[in-house]
Amino acid sequence: DHFMALYLGFDSSTQSLTATVVDITPETRRVVAEHVLVFDEACPQYGTSRGVISGADGRIVTAPPAMWAAALDLMMARLRDAGVDLAAVRAISGAAQQHGSVYLAAGAADTLRTLDPERPLVDQIGGLFSRDVSPVWLDCSTTAECGALTAAAGGASALARLTGSRAYERFTGAQIRRFAEREPAAYARTDRVHLVSSFMASLLIGDHAPIDPGDGSGMNLMDIGARQWSPAAVRAAAPDLDAKLPPLRESWTVAGDVSPYWRRRFGVGAAKVIAWTGDNPSSLIGLGLIDAGELGISLGTSD
Repeated sequence: DHFMALYLGFDSSTQSLTATVVDITPETRRVVAEHVLVFDEACPQYGTSRGVISGADGRIVTAPPAMWAAALDLMMARLRDAGVDLAAVRAISGAAQQHGSVYLAAGAADTLRTLDPERPLVDQIGGLFSRDVSPVWLDCSTTAECGALTAAAGGASALARLTGSRAYERFTGAQIRRFAEREPAAYARTDRVHLVSSFMASLLIGDHAPIDPGDGSGMNLMDIGARQWSPAAVRAAAPDLDAKLPPLRESWTVAGDVSPYWRRRFGVGAAKVIAWTGDNPSSLIGLGLIDAGELGISLGTSD
């Protein structure tokens, strides 16, 4: 038997979780497994339609982050039961729907670090969240907050120069501001604000994972030139937000080792978890746009 090194990639999209397992040897590169888990079907208890819950007027669109955690647990079981040799997995990474924010209370890292492998993940993470819903990219309820962020930055073009984009309703900075203003007590209980990508990576390492600049750039909070949080944008968004954001780290950063929960419950090997990113940066890499002078145009559904 050749030295088998498997690499596990996830795509946590709006409607589904996909897992792809790749076998890499000196001679070969091949996909050995691919599974798709549709949230509405696999996790019906959360009451989502196409992976989300829409308010009456259609402007507020959220998803329960516990559902994404439940799906990760179900997917690991599905891979194991399909005969994937999870012990041979060397590294795990993923991409996620962009802009969605996940709000965790103090002690979340301790909870994730000490999960009981005999019990499902979702039964143990009730206390993790300071907010039990995550606004997602379909949400367009933050027009007023976008205006406030734009004014604080000195206008739309100044905000775009600083953060890479003018203010958009779905972008995370405006969403955090709305939460902080409308639910100040819950915001005060929030110890960490994650993106979907960094939340999923956090579940895998049993600690707070970083945000990569590709996904971080979709928040109106990052200084796109310095690839660091912009103090001015962060201040404008919400009080004490600088202390609540994960650090920004390059996309190839090892966020940590896969936690004991996954190793004991599913037999996952001593894998490194690489920082997750957003689905659009992943598409860019998937298209092969890695050399200067190449151009891709994304005609998405957002605008």
